Amino acid sequence: MVCALGIEGSANKIGIGIIRDGKVLANVRRTYITPPGEGFLPKETAKHHREAILGLVKSSLKEAQLKPSDLDVICYTKGPGMAPPLLVGAIVARTLSLLWDIPLLGVNHCIGHIEMGRLITGAQNPIVLYVSGGNTQVIAYSNKRYRIFGETIDIAVGNCLDRFARIIKLSNDPSPGYNIEQLAKSSNRYIKLPYVVKGMDVSFSGILSYIEDLAEPGKRQNKRKRPQEEEVNNYSQADLCYSLQETIFAMLVEITERAMAHCGSNEVLIVGGVGCNERLQEMMRIMCEERGGKLFATDERYCIDNGLMIAHAGAEMFRSGTRMPFEEAFVTQRFRTDEVLVSWRDD
Repeated sequence: MVCALGIEGSANKIGIGIIRDGKVLANVRRTYITPPGEGFLPKETAKHHREAILGLVKSSLKEAQLKPSDLDVICYTKGPGMAPPLLVGAIVARTLSLLWDIPLLGVNHCIGHIEMGRLITGAQNPIVLYVSGGNTQVIAYSNKRYRIFGETIDIAVGNCLDRFARIIKLSNDPSPGYNIEQLAKSSNRYIKLPYVVKGMDVSFSGILSYIEDLAEPGKRQNKRKRPQEEEVNNYSQADLCYSLQETIFAMLVEITERAMAHCGSNEVLIVGGVGCNERLQEMMRIMCEERGGKLFATDERYCIDNGLMIAHAGAEMFRSGTRMPFEEAFVTQRFRTDEVLVSWRDD
């Protein structure tokens, strides 16, 4: 039995989780929320994390009813992510490791999402769609690695949604993507947008530029007329949110289905913050059922960045014999999913 404490702080959420032998003992989290129309900057996000993290560590231990001596390993997000927030988690993890004389492990953020999803849903060997504010990847496991079959070639799907929410001044509370999802439910009017799938890869930056022109036609520097130029003023924010979701989610379903066919898989697991979106889950479920497959997804407790996923992935690593010298306890903004040797899986 491995008891692990995990620290996640790669973006605007700081979370602490504790897990023992696959049983959730604590999962606490705080979110840095900015005013409508604004994103979160690395410096201010790190400040938020510094102010919250020690209180979260204390409350997680209290919730789990554990003492530091009950822990076997301390795990933190090594990357990818924003450097200043990542450093907050790493510094606290290193400090606690030295204070409590407990081994330390750095965990890949994406691997944390995948292993948490597998634990909660019971999915065995699924095609994984990893969708968040910083990442968009279609992944399958093979020979001790999580292989990337397709990904975004520019911005992540969550970043596309977040930036459009800022353009139309939606609230960031609880998250921009959630508020786009709710607004989209009040429309069924589809506006044709660019659909950009390149083999197994996708692109969202052009779609974002195009829909920004529709939302704010007066700001456009390029005065070339769009096909819908005459109808621009008739589009509501709900119409735009609905159309954006339908288009980009259809792209994700397409490349996921192609990966299923290539790998002969009948399971899909959606992980990452955008994976909470009920419309994305619905579209993916329809595709899976048409293929005789099954969709696995989790709710906001485990989809959104959390310390528990880092604790669980770290516990799996530790149980399989993975150890990390203290000198390697740094962070990196670029840490590919397929760089990690998956030592804990034998299939």
